[in-house]
Amino acid sequence: MNSLRTRVSTRVSTLDAYRRHRVLARAILRLLPEPESWLDVGTGDARFPETAKAFFPYTSFDGVDPTPRVVRARAAERIEEAHAGHLTDPHLTTALRARYDVVTLLRDRSPAPDPDAELHAALTVLRPGGLLLLEGPPDTLRPRLEPHAVEFVTEARRLPDTFPPPQRLIARRNRQL
Repeated sequence: MNSLRTRVSTRVSTLDAYRRHRVLARAILRLLPEPESWLDVGTGDARFPETAKAFFPYTSFDGVDPTPRVVRARAAERIEEAHAGHLTDPHLTTALRARYDVVTLLRDRSPAPDPDAELHAALTVLRPGGLLLLEGPPDTLRPRLEPHAVEFVTEARRLPDTFPPPQRLIARRNRQL
């Protein structure tokens, strides 16, 4: 009975993640219909890029993750380039500087050893005018981004007050860091 409950729970959580990933991808679609390149930080098995490709079929998705799952995701062709390690690694940040139109930092990834350094590295690999998509409570994310050269992007759609506010924040990089 426990194994059946575990399988059902896993299917439900996988379906919830899929739906959440679709909503997040659609939020970018409204702002940047055809990004050239996208980096998913902490991508793991690259489930988010796999889902987002339905909306962005011509976008090159790359992933960075400290686990070997990123290499398997590349082998499964969910991402085009796999970068093993942390985004805060200076060699990786230097190689990827100003390369991406969109960078995502989602909640279902491994926690970063230094979240503020990771945020700075994410902005470093973003092109000027690029979008940073963060998942989490905006009231805690906004203060962490304020010292950086970003503007907060408001989404065009307004949800009725009966819906909870989106747990994401989108910021546009303004100038060179």
